[in-house]
Amino acid sequence: MKVLLSLIVVVDLLSIPVMAADYPKAEAFAGYQFLHVGNGADVNANGWDASLTGNFNKYFGVTGDFSGSYKTINIGGSNVDAKIYSYSGGPVLNLNHEGTVNPFVHALFGGAHLGASLSGAGSGSTNGFTMMYGGGADVKMSKLLALRGQVDWVYYRFSGVGESKNVRMAVGVVFRF
Repeated sequence: MKVLLSLIVVVDLLSIPVMAADYPKAEAFAGYQFLHVGNGADVNANGWDASLTGNFNKYFGVTGDFSGSYKTINIGGSNVDAKIYSYSGGPVLNLNHEGTVNPFVHALFGGAHLGASLSGAGSGSTNGFTMMYGGGADVKMSKLLALRGQVDWVYYRFSGVGESKNVRMAVGVVFRF
């Protein structure tokens, strides 16, 4: 019985640093996204952005980011419904997890799917590569909730053609665990 009691006390004492962690181990973000596609197209699209982040310590983590943007474009009197989805991941550097405002930067790499359909004429799609460099800030509302604003430079490459004058802005809610 003494051994069991001693073991319980030791395990409890060893768990104190884990309970005292001053950064979230995981974060889930969901929000609105505005995407500007440049390179002569100059298309503005609206959509959604979601990400999951696992933090290894208070400075470094890994993010998986998923997004979708949609736009109906009138070309010669016909409406073309365009959509672009991205799925990317990469490192994130947090600059101030202890404070009310936590700025961060990230570099994300992955894939993208571009699709378009013309009513009565069919549809087409292609897959490609994407990379996003940017960052933003989380404003802590409580221990478990924050508001996020972020801006990213986005590069797309579809069928050998690169699109580099793209900007993505997102705002939303972060759930911290």
